[in-house]
Amino acid sequence: MQKWRKRMSWVLLVILLGPLWVGVTGAVSLTSDWRTASRESMGIAPDPGRTSEAVVQVYAARAFNWRGLFAVHTWIAIKAPHARRFVVHQVLGWNAWRGLSVVDAREAAPDRRWYGADAELLLDRRGDDAEALIPLIEAAISRYPYSHEYRLWPGPNSNTFIAFVGREVPELGMHLPVTAIGKDYLADESILGRAPSGTGFQFSLLGAFGFLASKTEGLELNILGLVFGVDPFRFAIKLPGIGRVGL
Repeated sequence: MQKWRKRMSWVLLVILLGPLWVGVTGAVSLTSDWRTASRESMGIAPDPGRTSEAVVQVYAARAFNWRGLFAVHTWIAIKAPHARRFVVHQVLGWNAWRGLSVVDAREAAPDRRWYGADAELLLDRRGDDAEALIPLIEAAISRYPYSHEYRLWPGPNSNTFIAFVGREVPELGMHLPVTAIGKDYLADESILGRAPSGTGFQFSLLGAFGFLASKTEGLELNILGLVFGVDPFRFAIKLPGIGRVGL
């Protein structure tokens, strides 16, 4: 029993090294006030008033406060052809506290900071390609099975939602970072499913344990929702808390 506990202690230490490193380097603020934290646009997205073509974009940003040591928050933005506004779709956990759907859709700048954290562009599709994807994405959003459920860990959460859209619309070629905790929580609590990119498969036990193999994501091992991975096609490793290191 003592040896087992010692081994588990070492496993937990290894798992937590990444989040600890993120905290030590100051990459995440632990003292921000959500009431005053920046929600300003970062100037990444095209100006919809000057862009007539369709646009689909996916973003990620470090989660607020201590959560950002471990995970990012993700969202998807859509601009139909000739539309003068983006519609941002995301899951907001606080909606559940008010008895509302956690799936939020509103006109907003898609590249806003997430309560002080910089937004990172993960996917950018435009023109005829994006226009063909929009109805597929909207249909997938309407089928999301956890519209009135939210759990920070291991899911379903905001990253579960974006990963679900990726699985339902493999044409997107979604590639979510390993820091998108909740992406491995499969719909209907299945244990087998597509990778979020649609190019491989994964085994998952409620998003808390599992593995993934895909030509897009590479190989990933999920332990307690924190993911280690290697991308042999683009020579990179993936670490909990830190994310992708390499090409």
